[in-house]
Amino acid sequence: MAEAQWYVVHTYSGYENKVKMDIEKTIENRKLQDQILEVSVPLQDAIEVKNGVKKQVQRKLFPGYVLLKMIMNDDTWYVVRNTRGVTGFVGPGSKPVPLSEREIESMGFHVPEVEVDFEVGDSVLVTSGAWADTVGIVKEINTQKQSVTIIVDMFGRETSVELSFTEVKKM
Repeated sequence: MAEAQWYVVHTYSGYENKVKMDIEKTIENRKLQDQILEVSVPLQDAIEVKNGVKKQVQRKLFPGYVLLKMIMNDDTWYVVRNTRGVTGFVGPGSKPVPLSEREIESMGFHVPEVEVDFEVGDSVLVTSGAWADTVGIVKEINTQKQSVTIIVDMFGRETSVELSFTEVKKM
């Protein structure tokens, strides 16, 4: 499977948050969580002085742009491109170009590797959520999504369940 990369889409000015919300809604409706992993409108803290009053505010780092961590394919391209408020992907012509590792790090988007104390084959206890107190065997670990897929016994059948790293602990 292709690896998710960061892409940039251009939006109408002031539509960044609306575009982010609409794309997130579409991801949920079309079950694209494994293809579009993150939608971001980077913010920075700033101090504004109005009428002699200092106030801390958050400003968009890149007005008119939304960043997406996604696997580029016909479906994801179509979904994003046809979101109201999106004018297009950033890149020459109609070909979206992913951000380079250096560009991502210069924006402070370095995603640290998360180390977990369990590995494939280990027994884990689910500590929270709908599966709390269930014991399962680790089938897959996804450091990018910070999730673990475990096999649990449900009605005498093996069932795969994907959970966040924070929802399980090694037994």
